[in-house]
Amino acid sequence: MKVATQILHTRIDNDGTLPAVTPIYCSSAFSADSPYFYTRKNNPNVAELEQVLATYENARHALAVTCGMSAIYMTLDLLRPGQTLVVNRYIYGCSYKLFQRMAERRGFTLVVLDLSEPENLALIPPTTALVLFETPTNPFLKTIDIRRVAEHVKAANPQALIVVDNTWATPLYQHPLEHGADLSLHSGTKYFSGHSDVMNGVLLSDRDELAEELRQTRFYGGMLLAPESAWLVRRSMQTFEIRMRAHRATTEAMLDLLKTLPQVARVYYPRIDGRQLTGYGGILFFSLRRDLTPYYQRFARSLRWFGTGTGMACVTSMVAQPYTGSHASMSPAEKAEMGLGEDLVRLCFGLEDPADLEADLRAAFAAIEAEAGAETPAEP
Repeated sequence: MKVATQILHTRIDNDGTLPAVTPIYCSSAFSADSPYFYTRKNNPNVAELEQVLATYENARHALAVTCGMSAIYMTLDLLRPGQTLVVNRYIYGCSYKLFQRMAERRGFTLVVLDLSEPENLALIPPTTALVLFETPTNPFLKTIDIRRVAEHVKAANPQALIVVDNTWATPLYQHPLEHGADLSLHSGTKYFSGHSDVMNGVLLSDRDELAEELRQTRFYGGMLLAPESAWLVRRSMQTFEIRMRAHRATTEAMLDLLKTLPQVARVYYPRIDGRQLTGYGGILFFSLRRDLTPYYQRFARSLRWFGTGTGMACVTSMVAQPYTGSHASMSPAEKAEMGLGEDLVRLCFGLEDPADLEADLRAAFAAIEAEAGAETPAEP
């Protein structure tokens, strides 16, 4: 036997190793009798993460995919030409653009409504096949009654699907499937990852046939989460509740602060009803006072502990202007339709000491107040 042949087939017996942590299975293929078969179909690291996520959201099925947008794309693939998709007006800019793109290319009708207002449910076409919305919403953190939407839509079309983007509520504070949703999805890149170091998305459902159809889409589309990414997210989920408690405490403290500052025109925070949404933490929006709106860039530069990258829902705090950031892909007219202006600011709170964040915000507000005052002509 040649040495090369022996080397190629050398394997250790790992049945009895019993590692404290599941290792990363960097294997694209498995033996023919393995339940995993091929990593495009499944992988032990992905399967373990899915068990964790299903447990958190009390769901029968969880499917881990490459990112949150992949999860939305797979959901839209359920639609057929001629069908109607209803989406909420207040939603992530890239999601909105994907809806437009898919509707045009796949030949289904796109209807945009403000579903946070109950009277608008009457405007949902009775033949609607799929309704998709975030709650709390991006931006403005409006809340939508999942059960009310589901009951209204399914009374007209029992086959319609209700899909809820649960990213910002997280499964700690909201379980959409328990309130009538057919699918709950997450951009796990946010709180599940929690460290701005790995992208992932998740689809959850209690419906066996729906989960199986999505698994087929994931398999043929090659959208299964990579084992290295699944391992990192699984590790982060071990501190998920601890991080969320800290995010929530800081958010509540900053909410109280922002309400008292004269430079802030309005603060946006979701309605916690204790039934559907039982808590919240991590992200706030506020509107700058009108005369200070032109000084947003100075405000952001003046902050010491808030980064300006595209990361959010992680261990470090972030500041962003949705008009030029999360909703930059939308036209000025589309932004105007949702009431989104350059005065709106998003704050994402990390794990820093809240006292440091408070001092940082106060200093930044003082800086733009001083700059605005210096540029105001003195009265004769």
